[in-house]
Amino acid sequence: MADEPLVLGIETSCDETGVGIVRGTTLLADAIASSVDEHARFGGVVPEVASRAHLEAMVPTIDRALKEAGVSVKDLDGIAVTAGPGLAGALLVGVSAAKAYAYALGKPLYGVNHLASHICVDQLEHGPLPEPTMALLVSGGHSSLLLSEDITSDVRPMGATIDDAAGEAFDKIARVLNLGFPGGPVIDRYAKEGDPQAISFPRGLTGPRDPAYDFSFSGLKTAVARWIEARRAAGEEVPVRDVAASFQEAVVDVLTRKAVRACKDEGVDHLMIGGGVAANSRLRVLAQERCEAAGILLRVPRPKLCTDNGAMVAALGAEMVARNRAASGWDLSADSSLPVTAPHVPGHDHVHEVSKDNLYS
Repeated sequence: MADEPLVLGIETSCDETGVGIVRGTTLLADAIASSVDEHARFGGVVPEVASRAHLEAMVPTIDRALKEAGVSVKDLDGIAVTAGPGLAGALLVGVSAAKAYAYALGKPLYGVNHLASHICVDQLEHGPLPEPTMALLVSGGHSSLLLSEDITSDVRPMGATIDDAAGEAFDKIARVLNLGFPGGPVIDRYAKEGDPQAISFPRGLTGPRDPAYDFSFSGLKTAVARWIEARRAAGEEVPVRDVAASFQEAVVDVLTRKAVRACKDEGVDHLMIGGGVAANSRLRVLAQERCEAAGILLRVPRPKLCTDNGAMVAALGAEMVARNRAASGWDLSADSSLPVTAPHVPGHDHVHEVSKDNLYS
């Protein structure tokens, strides 16, 4: 094994087949095959469609990543894969592929947590994570505030969404505005030409008696939808750009306000933002402004690393290898509700003693 572990990571928690290869904290390859266009006509991700797309894309995407990285499968020090949370069928495709490659190659297998991977990916851009690190993860399925003392073993949930995640709200409002799917990028684009103060939309769970770090976007989603419906019922034109900007401002205002508060309350001077919604331009700007005002260092990976990808899985896998964490067993399975308190799924030591012969041809 080289001084820095060479790890291949597989991500199939939702609609993107991601394969990444890293050496330590250096990104060598990040190959992605997305099935988003296949889901667009349904207005959202269809689990069965996603699973079948992963099956078709898996081997070609792995081959593409290996070619991009300029390495052979024989060079790998481990295989990492998202074991959860996510869509059960989609996760099973990735886990099965990872187990097959690991067994054939005689390499250790690491089943890792999707959310912890979103935190760890920042190491590929900004170097080792400070300990502790406060992380705000926002995506189509998750809106979470997490405190990480050790990304491989100690991740503590501070708060989470109690209903719709931020990304889910973006998708639903985009659908109401007839802007298509996915909603995040298109809302961001329209919002740049709108007035974020044009309409006063509610900020969920921001009252003095509300949970300090939990999120709720269901009420906001309903308020925006009703506002749009009322304008249409009155025969008035809907100012799409102003609605998009005002809605987006309501979301990012709550996200950044709670994240900065959590950092202050816990005495943490670093905030990392990840997940697909972290690619939102307004979220990045407002987070930077508020972090600078509070004396907090903000770390946000480039947009491509914020969305689901194999690089983030490989990054966490490499950290597992570097810190000598126990590999997963061959009984590793997908867990659609894997808690973030389990950054990885350890198994038994015998996994390191699998076939010494290279079965891969």
